[in-house]
Amino acid sequence: DPLYVSYHDDEWGHEVTDDVRLLGKLCLEGFQSGLSWLTILRKRAEMRREFDGFEPERVARWNQKRIDRAMKNPGIIRSPIKIAATIRNAQLFCDMAERGEDFSDYVWGFVDNKPIVNSLHHWRNVQPKTPLSEQIARDMKKRGFKFCGPVIVYAVMQAMGMVNDHEVRCPRHKQIQKLERA
Repeated sequence: DPLYVSYHDDEWGHEVTDDVRLLGKLCLEGFQSGLSWLTILRKRAEMRREFDGFEPERVARWNQKRIDRAMKNPGIIRSPIKIAATIRNAQLFCDMAERGEDFSDYVWGFVDNKPIVNSLHHWRNVQPKTPLSEQIARDMKKRGFKFCGPVIVYAVMQAMGMVNDHEVRCPRHKQIQKLERA
């Protein structure tokens, strides 16, 4: 699918430090739980629009009326529990910011701001979670984050460039290492 190819070639694994983009990645990976990533890619533009661009300050203020409006939008994943998790996670992003803690600094701190570069020879060898994703998931859950189990966290780590899981034969494997953080 062209959407999937474009996502792989142009986004997946690029280093991201912007909190708005990171909240979007966390939320979309959470929404993907139980669904295919292609489903999320097909709905992503409408999800971004409906969720106020995943701007933490805006999503954190959602009330029941705003939730009800979103639940009527057939262009998004209309899961009440996932929507509630998105709101809660946005609130926690804001709480961290109010305390002077940047989510990007927090999560990148787990790898000392240096991406993990794996040497995969086949994409089927990618593990769904790692000890590090389990550690981060435990810490996030302690902080109150939702839909942040170790599998979702690992998917976010891959998407945001904390982990380079492109196959070594994939041209993106080396290209990703040369890119600066976005």
